[in-house]
Amino acid sequence: MTTQEMLVKCLQSSGQMLNMTLADFSEAEMLARPVPNANHALWQLGHLIVSESQLLTEQGAGMPELPVGFAARFTAQTAPLNEASKFGSKAELLGVFERVHNASSAFAKALSAADLDRPTSNARLKDMAPNTAALLMLACNHIAMHMGQWQVIRRKLSKPILF
Repeated sequence: MTTQEMLVKCLQSSGQMLNMTLADFSEAEMLARPVPNANHALWQLGHLIVSESQLLTEQGAGMPELPVGFAARFTAQTAPLNEASKFGSKAELLGVFERVHNASSAFAKALSAADLDRPTSNARLKDMAPNTAALLMLACNHIAMHMGQWQVIRRKLSKPILF
């Protein structure tokens, strides 16, 4: 398996696991917080979308445009809000996630070995993700980190253990 194939597989499997993790969450459960001041799943999902879209756009990926005002819904200032209407529905966010994440996979599939080694254009992340390959791994790891948080919410809601 090449590095490129591994990155595509990582992106695809992280998207599948995200969908499995949130599949049985109701709209109300998407707003559940595992502890006070922790982020709820609806905000986290939007945050993942915005982050992935911005990072890969900066790296030259042809990402789909986010809906007007989408990024503004998922900032540090909006994280404490508990009104679903401020964020959108679970179905809306999953649809946007699918479009963005599919574009990420398409970007990864189209990269050459030289493209994978291209330095990251995000100066803030240069130590953590020094090149395109590492930036794509960061996108996968970011999803995994939030899935871990959602597993805690699943336990709080007495949902079946998935992983």
